[in-house]
Amino acid sequence: MSTSVDARRLERNAVGLAPTLFQSITHMAPAAAVAFSIIVGVPYAGGSIPLAVLLALIACLLCAVSIGQLAKHLPSAGGLYTYSSRGLHPYVGFLVAWGFILAEPIVAPLLYLVFGNELAANLHSHFGWPVWLWAPFAVLAGLIVWFLTYRGIRLSTGTGVALGVFEIVVFLALAVTLVIAAGDRNTLSIFGPNSGNAKGLGSIFPAMIFAILAFIGFEAAAPLAEEAKEPRKTIPRAVLLSALLIGLFYLFCYYAASVYFGPDKMAKDFIGFNGGDPWSGMAQAVWGPGLIIVILAVLNSAIANSNAGVNAATRVGYALARIGLLPRMLSRIHPRFSTPHVAVNVQAGGGIILAVALGLVAGGPIPAFALLATVATIVVVTIYILTNLSNLVFYLRERRTEFNFLLNGLVPIAGTLIFLPALVAAFGIDFLNLGITSLAPPANLAPIIIGIWMVAGIALLIYFAVREPARITDTGRVFVEENEPA
Repeated sequence: MSTSVDARRLERNAVGLAPTLFQSITHMAPAAAVAFSIIVGVPYAGGSIPLAVLLALIACLLCAVSIGQLAKHLPSAGGLYTYSSRGLHPYVGFLVAWGFILAEPIVAPLLYLVFGNELAANLHSHFGWPVWLWAPFAVLAGLIVWFLTYRGIRLSTGTGVALGVFEIVVFLALAVTLVIAAGDRNTLSIFGPNSGNAKGLGSIFPAMIFAILAFIGFEAAAPLAEEAKEPRKTIPRAVLLSALLIGLFYLFCYYAASVYFGPDKMAKDFIGFNGGDPWSGMAQAVWGPGLIIVILAVLNSAIANSNAGVNAATRVGYALARIGLLPRMLSRIHPRFSTPHVAVNVQAGGGIILAVALGLVAGGPIPAFALLATVATIVVVTIYILTNLSNLVFYLRERRTEFNFLLNGLVPIAGTLIFLPALVAAFGIDFLNLGITSLAPPANLAPIIIGIWMVAGIALLIYFAVREPARITDTGRVFVEENEPA
């Protein structure tokens, strides 16, 4: 199979299953998600946080099946917006793309904040360095990712494999150590809804928001469809395997944390333990000086996730620019590296500025992280729901002879129903009198930001629908031709 290079398009057949799989895995940032994302849900779920993770895993697995079903017929750098355009309507596809323009580019700056905070906090606690160093460290992370993603998909995804393996091995080893140290405290009761929390499912659903946050990125292989070998096989496998394998990883890590720390103490004490870095604190307790390996794994995870996030964001930006929904300059391909280098430059510069500026305005990297993470989660969960519905409608409308009652019927419906409680909880709506409370500031600003963004998107949609409707229709176009290797 040859590798084709064209100055007008992305490099064909550039990456196989392993790099494509790790594009999704590293986008999920396994170590950083364990250390910084899921812990935000612990004050809600308490010792039952593994149940919140399990529900998020089931929902994301079902969505992964829907993505796989659609990717077989719609391999495109547009990824999920192409699926919604073809499955539901081009207008929906445009609004999904508009949502991605908000959510996907903030993944990298979100992780720059994690990198800066983790490094500055540990240098402060061990050597007395000033905490404001998080800002230049965040810039450093942005520059590293800029280099990796500018130089080519082979370098950036290859780096992702190496970084992803390291962080997973470190945290798995730590989780095994915690389970052994827990001894006779190991119990399956933590998978019940009332373990160490006040409101049962009313506590679990808000925690699911941050458990789902840890899964965001399992679909990140989809925008590599035009650069992957055998995309109609590779993309579905990569998306499903990443959700399954890393979901089990999250589940085991938080089972280990809950039984080691104590289910009844999780809600009150876990997130504040060791100055807000409980995983480093537990590592120090069971590994002593081996703590440094956990810190390195988190830093590594932040870089790997940012790298994968930029790959996904710039491919979606490239795809939208190619059909005229973003400035055409973003679709330019580097003549040597075959990357959308203008999009990479815009993402890199904008991401660094956003991370540092928001961190300064919000009062530090952690409040800025909470806000960006909540915005991304609400938008992406909505897109996952639309992707499930696209699976159902696409096969009923365009592939009726291939319709499978389980894969194209029950799976998308069940996946949507599991996502809905977390989405409703993100807006602070207490449905069924479960006792759900609103998110704490500044995360509670996320719905307002998203609302303003989507109103602007609807206005732009109306403009294109009236003036240049072909651009809207092109959101459903597939650019891997049928005569190319499938």
